[in-house]
Amino acid sequence: MNAIELGPLVLSGERFAIIVGMAVFLLGSGLLASRVSPRFNAWSTAAALGGLAAARLAHVVVHWSYFADDPLRALAVWQGGFIWAWALPPVVVAAVFMLRERRLMLWAAAPVLACAVAWTATARLTSGTAPTPAPAMVLAAVDGGAVNLAAVDGRPTVINLWASWCPPCRREMPALARAQDARPDVRFLFVNQGEGQAQVAGWLAEAGLEIDNVLLDRAMAVPRHYGTAGLPVTLFLGRDGRLVRAHVGEIAPEQIDAEIARLR
Repeated sequence: MNAIELGPLVLSGERFAIIVGMAVFLLGSGLLASRVSPRFNAWSTAAALGGLAAARLAHVVVHWSYFADDPLRALAVWQGGFIWAWALPPVVVAAVFMLRERRLMLWAAAPVLACAVAWTATARLTSGTAPTPAPAMVLAAVDGGAVNLAAVDGRPTVINLWASWCPPCRREMPALARAQDARPDVRFLFVNQGEGQAQVAGWLAEAGLEIDNVLLDRAMAVPRHYGTAGLPVTLFLGRDGRLVRAHVGEIAPEQIDAEIARLR
């Protein structure tokens, strides 16, 4: 599964690739600062912060309809959402104004290229998703009845693994609930992990959420089937019930729509 476990911390392959790329960039810049010019210290800091800010701002602008009602969500960088092509202009501008010499600006290309290579390689190695079929198991629903996870009805399926004690799960649930209301052409399954019917129903009532297909996985069998780690995890299955994409960590509204669009 496309996640990296670092002790109690679970990172998606995408987020881990960002960390590796930034680490390589900063290490390379530090090496240049010690051996070529100390100007690389200030430049690398400005380039890293400016590049991240520009990439995030570009994502917010492109997806503004998702941020209009809650502009402060632009600061929720832990959700992901960057357009990395826009990180390059701040890096170049910082090099022109802070390095100043042509020789130093040419040296600056080395950590930038090393960052891109490390980032791309790490993403490719950690972000693969096997087309795992849905588990042949029946789970009880909070409101009564049961649902067969392996049943297919011609629609793609979104499976959200969550728990009421998990803060990112609670934050993302309203967006997933709105997506369920807006997309009757997609089957949504909210599979609670390890909690009982009363606890789950009580939290949903307290949160004011009306969601269909809230299921109880007391034995936490679904994450074992897919090999996932941590919560929340959102699984996107094709019309044939096979896994297409797994999103580890809190998911943003625009990411939900983008993944569903890929399924279609």
